[in-house]
Amino acid sequence: MAETATATTQKQSRRSTKIGQVVSTKMSKTIVVEVSMRKSHSLYRRVIAKSKKFYAHDENNTARVGDFVEIEETRPLSRLKRWKLKNIIQKAKLVGGEEIQQQAGSESV
Repeated sequence: MAETATATTQKQSRRSTKIGQVVSTKMSKTIVVEVSMRKSHSLYRRVIAKSKKFYAHDENNTARVGDFVEIEETRPLSRLKRWKLKNIIQKAKLVGGEEIQQQAGSESV
């Protein structure tokens, strides 16, 4: 009886999740996430790197280009969107233009 109680409280989601890097945030409430996968070739046993882009829903526009995010499978939201942003794993470093402005500001002081 104790086993069934813990099984119901720890319900696992059947939705798949993927981890990738944000490539584009130009659309409203939508991000493009590139997921890189490494698999060995079935015949030649050589490791092959493949990447695929997924369109994901970002309700609050929190993700930025370069962030590493986790996306979760969901119902179709539009023609291309079948994923939603679950959480941001790692924020991106400053963009090149912002770094240059900060360096120029520190050099003049």
